[in-house]
Amino acid sequence: MIPIRDTIPSKRFPVVTVSLIIVNVIIFMHEMSLGSELNRFISAYGMVPARFFQSGYGESYSIFGRYYPFFTSIFLHGGWMHLIGNMWFLWIFGDNVEDRYGRFGFFLFYVFCGLLAGFAHALTNPQSAIPTVGASGAIAGVMGSYMLLYPRSRVLTLIPLFIFLHFAEIPAIFFLGIWFVFQFLSGTVDLASKSNAVGGVAWWAHIGGFLVGVFIAILSMIFKRK
Repeated sequence: MIPIRDTIPSKRFPVVTVSLIIVNVIIFMHEMSLGSELNRFISAYGMVPARFFQSGYGESYSIFGRYYPFFTSIFLHGGWMHLIGNMWFLWIFGDNVEDRYGRFGFFLFYVFCGLLAGFAHALTNPQSAIPTVGASGAIAGVMGSYMLLYPRSRVLTLIPLFIFLHFAEIPAIFFLGIWFVFQFLSGTVDLASKSNAVGGVAWWAHIGGFLVGVFIAILSMIFKRK
């Protein structure tokens, strides 16, 4: 299922959402310009779980050098499709969440979700020496909040049916709920198979970010009622 757009227009121009997309694209273009230096760049600024859990990996780094990749990795991507997919989901769901949290609050929320998503990935993949990059954990947080904040929204979705393309408006709570269940099942299988030791999709970053987004949405609704 490929989301095309949601049915709730934003109340004002989503400055932070658009700015995040622009920053991610600029940084990715910088990555593409590095040539043979790209691997070194990703290793330095990507988040490597083994640096925290395996002796011999993190000793050469300062405390700052070990932890800042939790932030910098949020703005890096491993390829065009990785970038486009993440930015598309951010564009669809980010504007409304920015409306609800405010511009500054949304930026803090986005970074916070990304940081905790990185910790979730590190905790569930402690053996991995593969640098993890991508905004998907932060964007998963946006999706988690969107699901609770806008339960009546619908998502126009492209559904490939063999050789046919079908468009349908799917309730956002169903679309995002199915997405989360898929991440959870995939992450559980990944842990059970121990394939996390060699890298792959950061399923638990997605799960962790989504749950953080849900939790913050619950808090915002509680405090809004008071």
